[in-house]
Amino acid sequence: MANNLKTEILHYALQQYGCEPEYLWKNYPTYAVLRHQDNNKWYAILMSVCAEHLGLLGTEKIDVMNVKCSPEMQSMFVTQTGFLPAYHMNKSHWISILLDGSVDKESIIFLLNSSFDLTASKRHKKKLGIVRYNEWILPANPKYYDVEKYLHEGMETLWKQSNNIAVGDQVYIYVTEPTGAIRYKCEVLEVNIPYESEREDLMIKRVMKVKCLKEYDNALITRDKMKAFGVSAVRGPRHMPYCLKTEIELLEQV
Repeated sequence: MANNLKTEILHYALQQYGCEPEYLWKNYPTYAVLRHQDNNKWYAILMSVCAEHLGLLGTEKIDVMNVKCSPEMQSMFVTQTGFLPAYHMNKSHWISILLDGSVDKESIIFLLNSSFDLTASKRHKKKLGIVRYNEWILPANPKYYDVEKYLHEGMETLWKQSNNIAVGDQVYIYVTEPTGAIRYKCEVLEVNIPYESEREDLMIKRVMKVKCLKEYDNALITRDKMKAFGVSAVRGPRHMPYCLKTEIELLEQV
């Protein structure tokens, strides 16, 4: 499973970015680095690390991938299964992803793309024809905030900002179990608002102001429907697939 996933990741980097892996160390011949050719910045490193060095039980080697991310996104993912503080790298700006099947491929590719975006020069992204995403799916965990109780159509609220979302972007809020459905479509009105969370278990340094444009019934855009359009998990911010967006627009007209 791990070897297949590693191969798929390297193939994706080659197809998407034209990036060949580099093997830089004689003592670690399987360690693969993905970096930009114009600025030499790394955006991923794939390694095989002894479990105990990762703080896990056992002595077997485990395939992991380190990617760069914002501190806010790092704090969001590191508490979830399959994610660890970055092995041998800055733990505020990098995260380790286990490639043992505990993290779905969609989340891995999303984080790889995000890392690429954080480290790539504007010239390189323009050359590759990469455009900025402006539609997102964001998770809402009732454990931290009961959004269904407080947010309704036409209302404005502050929301945790953990990636490069801009004014005018649309965000779809997915409420996790037991609801398990996209419940809201919102427009971003303001971004990068400084904020200090009062909760010790939730790091929030910046928020955005959003306005609820549409409130969906919790039986309309369920987790099963999302899976049918390629979205099997929403662990953190992720791009809204065009096919799912189109389906939602059709459902809005019914």
